[in-house]
Amino acid sequence: MFKLLREDVQCVFSRDPAARNLWDVLTTYPGVHAIIWYRVAHWLWQKGLKWLARWLATVARWFTGVEIHPAASIGRRVFIDHGMGVVIGETAEVGDDCTLYHGVTLGGTSWQEGKRHPTLGERVVVGAGAKILGPIMIGDDARIGSNAVVVKNVPGSKTVVGIPGRVVKKKSDAEHKRAKMAEKIGFDAYGITANGDDPIEKAIYSLLDHIQAQDEKIALLSHQVQKLGGEAVDLAMPDLAEAVLEPDDPEQASHLKTKDYNS
Repeated sequence: MFKLLREDVQCVFSRDPAARNLWDVLTTYPGVHAIIWYRVAHWLWQKGLKWLARWLATVARWFTGVEIHPAASIGRRVFIDHGMGVVIGETAEVGDDCTLYHGVTLGGTSWQEGKRHPTLGERVVVGAGAKILGPIMIGDDARIGSNAVVVKNVPGSKTVVGIPGRVVKKKSDAEHKRAKMAEKIGFDAYGITANGDDPIEKAIYSLLDHIQAQDEKIALLSHQVQKLGGEAVDLAMPDLAEAVLEPDDPEQASHLKTKDYNS
């Protein structure tokens, strides 16, 4: 057990840049405290001292804000960052090297006995506030986004976001261009999907498309100017219609009557 506890403490340094030294981790990390309490309670549970194990788990919850059933199975080097509000049910299984952030629930969807909580593979990262419910399997190296609600199996090495949780698809070339332009102008579009219904989201992406095209056009024009007498550049600009939040508003719709840059 002492080797397990040593690994539980040491793994913090590779996953939290705020960890300064061993004393800092041992005295100020409630997630680490929760894992240590769990290791002892789980040992008691396996020895048949179930009431004592449950009582110890309750005391640990008072001190750490983390509730872990002593019958749950937790692997090596599991890190619970921040900790507050984490709940891990009786039949939950957490693989080696997993990371759970605050507010995570590994819960059940049935009152029936038997396996009713999720199983996490190895190196799974579960974002703050995410809920993984039912006897489902989360594959190795999967990522569960913050506040996602996952009720179906997740393949390994996939990222899941949203309510209900859905696997994030691979970015298209256009989305990669948007991301690069967003990074260039100091805007990080993390967590925004181009297929969403949020009008502000659509406006942002429309503007990013427009900026991207302008950037490419200016680069091409500069190249032609350097050649002195090169042919005019004909690069179509993206439609700005989606940048207008209220198309029926004459004042906002007037923004669509822009100069034809291709003339």
